[in-house]
Amino acid sequence: MLTALSIRDIVLIEKLDLSFDKGLSVLSGETGAGKSILLDALGLALGARGDSSLVRTNEDKGIVTASFSLPRDHRVLELLAEQGVDVEGELVIRRIQSADGKSRAIINEQPVSVTMLRQVGALLAEIHGQHDDRALVDVARHRDLLDAYGVLESKAARVVRAWNDWRSACQALEEQRERVRRAEAERDFLEHSVKELRELAPASDEAEALAERRQLMMNAEQFAAVVAEARDALLGDGTLDGRLNAALRKLERRRPQALGKLDPLCAALDRVLTEMAEAQRAIDEAEDAFSFDPRELEKAEERLFALRAVARKHRVQVADLPELLKRFESDLQSIFDGGELLRRLGDSEAAACATYDKMAEDLSTARKRAAKQLDEAVMAELPPLKLEQAKFHTLVEGSRERGPQGVDRVEFLVTANPGTPLAPLMRIASGGELARFMLALKVVLAAKGSAPTLIFDEIDTGVGGAVADAMGSRLYRLAEGLQVLCVTHSPQVAARAHTHLLISKMEEVGGRGARMVTRVNPLSSKSRREEIARMLSGASVTDEARAQADRLLAQRA
Repeated sequence: MLTALSIRDIVLIEKLDLSFDKGLSVLSGETGAGKSILLDALGLALGARGDSSLVRTNEDKGIVTASFSLPRDHRVLELLAEQGVDVEGELVIRRIQSADGKSRAIINEQPVSVTMLRQVGALLAEIHGQHDDRALVDVARHRDLLDAYGVLESKAARVVRAWNDWRSACQALEEQRERVRRAEAERDFLEHSVKELRELAPASDEAEALAERRQLMMNAEQFAAVVAEARDALLGDGTLDGRLNAALRKLERRRPQALGKLDPLCAALDRVLTEMAEAQRAIDEAEDAFSFDPRELEKAEERLFALRAVARKHRVQVADLPELLKRFESDLQSIFDGGELLRRLGDSEAAACATYDKMAEDLSTARKRAAKQLDEAVMAELPPLKLEQAKFHTLVEGSRERGPQGVDRVEFLVTANPGTPLAPLMRIASGGELARFMLALKVVLAAKGSAPTLIFDEIDTGVGGAVADAMGSRLYRLAEGLQVLCVTHSPQVAARAHTHLLISKMEEVGGRGARMVTRVNPLSSKSRREEIARMLSGASVTDEARAQADRLLAQRA
């Protein structure tokens, strides 16, 4: 739920910090006091379009910060985790609107796009007004709302998976058909290319190895000459090796009588002779390594030329020739197998389509059953709202086209007067009637598929008496399971609130001269009684109005 709202330099609000609790909170005040500004600020934090006109006059920017407390399994936390946004404790949204029209969004000190903020905001709170209820008026949302009401989300999710499986099967089938068509058209080319590549038998790393060996063979004479010079430098005429061996033999004969004094010298000479023998062996191996048959160089160059020529012909790298051979062989096999793979893929596609159709049909049946229950529940809410003659109907209409959400088109239809045909919600002429339909629908849907915070903006405008009382009762019922904020002019609604905030506008004199500012103050029991009395009687509060306020405060729900 929304726990706090902080506003800085938005329109008439210079500085405002509000705390909110669960239950029903109402905001009241004189017309023009700034109630709509408060909701505009909250809407900005929830992802509404920014506008430089929201920034307070003579200020560079306006800032709105909204804090939410959410359960650990809330969808918003999952969505933010997918985007790499860490949330520990409260979720804090900050929206910065600059006077130059630019806007920034920050969630828990991490910048996010306004699009991302709008997605998060839609899951945190819903703002409902007489003509601004996108969630309920938008036909594209009606199917989701019906699924939530009927607890059909799991069935709908299975239909989405079946749709994806079917589309994947269709794609695999079409790709194989295209592959066969292409292979048939290029059959002669494929057969020739496969024969050529099989005869060539390329290896993936062959070209690199051949190039290295060719380079060695081309410089073999130079390397062999260097190795020979090394041999001469090491051994010469062989006298050094002989002198060292003769010296070591003499020392070894005298070694036993030297009492160990000759041991280090004998060991050193032995190491020198060993290393000389190792160096000579290495020289022999080097000479062998640089000893090539001239015909071997010729064969390597011919092989390298053949590999590169075929690679250029097929516009691939030499290392890719083995994979190219496999692909050509596979394309040819798609012709030679007599369409067996096509038949298997066709069977898979047909089976996937049948599974989808069955699941979509089951979902459609469940939606129609849920639609009937929804209609009955909404109709039961209409008489107390003075819509006794009205009708509400959830249209579940089959579509000719399959889709990931099934085959149903869902739309909420209403009529406010007998004898008039059912029509979409937005075609209701009266804003008051639309608001009452919205409230009835929201009461029924609130426990399923609703954001945890609902904001109602003057939906009671134009109604009074028993209708206003019924609206207050329903808002109170909504607040039993959700947090509800309501901007109202109705004393019947205000009397049922758990928290009452008074919005007022006043002139303030400061360093920049006199300016109008908006203030919001929580009301105590006594001042709340006085405000409800004002709402009942107008500017002059009478004792009769105070008595009526007492009666309203005593009859919650």
